[in-house]
Amino acid sequence: MTDYVLPAGTAGHDEFEVDVSPQKADWTYSGIRVASLDAGASTTVETGEYEYLVLPLEGSYTVEVAGRTMQLAGRDTIWGEVTDYYFLPRGVTATVTAVGGGRVALPYALAAEDLEPRYCPVDEVKVELRGADYLCRQASNYSVGNALHTSRLLVVEVITPGGCWSSYPPHKHDEEGPDEHELEEIYYFQIKGNEYGPGMALHATYGTDERPISVAAKIGTGDVALVPHGWHGPCAAAPGYDLYYLNVMAGPGGAEWKSVDDPHYGWLRDTFADGKMDPRLPYQVDKKKEA
Repeated sequence: MTDYVLPAGTAGHDEFEVDVSPQKADWTYSGIRVASLDAGASTTVETGEYEYLVLPLEGSYTVEVAGRTMQLAGRDTIWGEVTDYYFLPRGVTATVTAVGGGRVALPYALAAEDLEPRYCPVDEVKVELRGADYLCRQASNYSVGNALHTSRLLVVEVITPGGCWSSYPPHKHDEEGPDEHELEEIYYFQIKGNEYGPGMALHATYGTDERPISVAAKIGTGDVALVPHGWHGPCAAAPGYDLYYLNVMAGPGGAEWKSVDDPHYGWLRDTFADGKMDPRLPYQVDKKKEA
């Protein structure tokens, strides 16, 4: 691997399967923790100068903050379900407790405003189908273009069916401009394995002549990729294995996602209008396998 891809098990401790701070990533704004909690177990979040989401990946949780306790219904699986979630502003201490055990993501960003804690119901999550043909994916927007206002934190999760490419055409957001907003980005990956094995995916990031970077990595469940700058994409789901990733983005400006395509590949976006959406999307929970 490279300094920009952290294999599963190398970036965690204690209850945290993943704990990537801005300091560990060697940048300024974005971070993520993923906690695995048994039933009744808790983790404490002291936000300090950062703002957080409490985003269930599996299971239900309570969030206690500022003398109030809120129940998060959560979800059974990331594979076809979205979840309610909670926003924590800077300067608070919260206790997150698992009701029946599970995993919870805690994406965060250096805050620029004093905001209020906020419960976010599942019906505020905007689910979009993007791309066409072999470039199809499903995006669930938790703090991108929806009702939740954050000062910098942007969070979206993406499901890419096996054999499809996402984060493609390659794009970048590493400088300010009319069509581009400077954002650091984290990818947290999961792959839907089967009886034959855990599956895999591929992830790429490459730079410009002025700011070189080169990443081409085989990805597995629990891996984390860091994108400090440069063109990133594709994230290619191997045939037979669906790919999930949680994106966390933040930068020096406000909470707005703008990016520009690599001009060598941007023409592919023009093919979306005449293409077909993958019949596996919108992604559905496999009730037989979940039973």
